[in-house]
Amino acid sequence: MFRRIGIRQFSSTSQMLQQKTLKIGLIPGDGIGREVIPAGKKVLENLPENLGLKFDFVNLDAGFELFQKTGVALPDKTVEVLKNECDGALFGAVSSPTTKVAGYSSPIVALRKKMGLYANVRPVKTVAGAAKPTDMVIVRENTEDLYVKEERVYEDNQGKKVAEAIKRITETASARIGRMAFQIAAQRQAARELDPTSSIHKTPLVTITHKSNVLSASDGLFRESVRAAFDEAKWPGVKINEQIVDSMVYRMFREPEIFDVVVAPNLYGDILSDGAAALVGSLGVVPSANVGDEFVIGEPCHGSAPDIEGKGIANPIATIRSTALMLDFMGYTEPALLINKAVDANLAEGKVATPDLGGSSSTEDVVADVIRRF
Repeated sequence: MFRRIGIRQFSSTSQMLQQKTLKIGLIPGDGIGREVIPAGKKVLENLPENLGLKFDFVNLDAGFELFQKTGVALPDKTVEVLKNECDGALFGAVSSPTTKVAGYSSPIVALRKKMGLYANVRPVKTVAGAAKPTDMVIVRENTEDLYVKEERVYEDNQGKKVAEAIKRITETASARIGRMAFQIAAQRQAARELDPTSSIHKTPLVTITHKSNVLSASDGLFRESVRAAFDEAKWPGVKINEQIVDSMVYRMFREPEIFDVVVAPNLYGDILSDGAAALVGSLGVVPSANVGDEFVIGEPCHGSAPDIEGKGIANPIATIRSTALMLDFMGYTEPALLINKAVDANLAEGKVATPDLGGSSSTEDVVADVIRRF
């Protein structure tokens, strides 16, 4: 499990008992976000009392549907409340129009920038006995690359349209995400040493993913900056290798067991983490955390899924795992472990599952099954 330096950390439950009630911002967003975020809230509300944690919640607005109603996708008030009142937050999903909508930009992308959440951390892990054992964490740079959304369309000399997009890679952001990846690799190894059965890996390995054989300036800078950020004295035992992104996709599906921590620029990290979800059965079970030095937002990797909205069958596992990931980055490791063990038990048993995993259970059924395992 991961604990970020700069976010409160605790070495024992007794210390946790002394802490104030945590205030968590809830941002359902669009579509099934309004169904899975209440699942995360319910899990937090039902944690055992002996953990000493209590929660207050504040409902906050953001999303494409909000934009359609008000002309604003991310209200200033949402950002202000998160910054000034909340200890952490959960974000549900956002609908993304496939064609340009004047005045609209993704609220989650804007939120990451405004809150300084420079890393998107996505664990992908199979349950015991899986045909293709997988236990990797994809660490995605969250602030730049093509996601700076600086595009233009113009006409060439023959009057034909040309579209261009800026791919921005900086030494600062690349080194920062590299340090995050190395820290996560070291912390995962510390957890393995405490419980050797907790992982399929024996040694910590960070794989730098890029396309510097073609994009020698931008991806070359990413590769060089991540390597330069490594400090063997700070992260002893951590090893580094590299993988060109196209062969990374191939090897990820052929032999996922070889990857431990993968660090990538924004676009590649987005694609790889969504693709990796196929290794564990569904995007509905893959969590993520948007992490900065002072704040964390848990966010399931799936989208707003309008095709199943309102049917009560959205898989809440990704949100529940994201809730655990949020707590862990905040330093509350014990409740995070409890939540993850309950989820693992639910998935391993396989009797209470939503349709995306081949079951017939409802969202509420899965939430109840996880909670009963606390």
